Amino acid sequence: MIDQAWIIEIFSHLENGNPQGFFEHVSDDVVWEVTGTHPLAGIYTSKQDFITGTISKLNEVLESPLSLKLLSCITDGRSASVELVANSITKKGAEYHNRYCWVCEFESNQVVRVRAYLDSALVANTLA
Repeated sequence: MIDQAWIIEIFSHLENGNPQGFFEHVSDDVVWEVTGTHPLAGIYTSKQDFITGTISKLNEVLESPLSLKLLSCITDGRSASVELVANSITKKGAEYHNRYCWVCEFESNQVVRVRAYLDSALVANTLA
């Protein structure tokens, strides 16, 4: 059974420049669905595929590595919906202010499934 304080703690790593601290709590064989109709959309079937297919590609066009701030968290003890925001600048000087909602499912204190909702148009424009 997970609780809100623990979720806030693990997600704080994404804001504090320690994404590895967050990803230690993600199963190697996580199923991560990124919704939308943009270049990063799809279903990733491992932690490494997700990182390579999304975060690494965003980091290529951002001035500094992607940082996500947790805005809210709702949990029932087995899953959690977390709202995150990215406030970044691209290497071209454009703002990248995207809001995310990740619906996460947990088993044995590991994230095993995620459905990620975000601004598809912003992602597409940022990667163009």
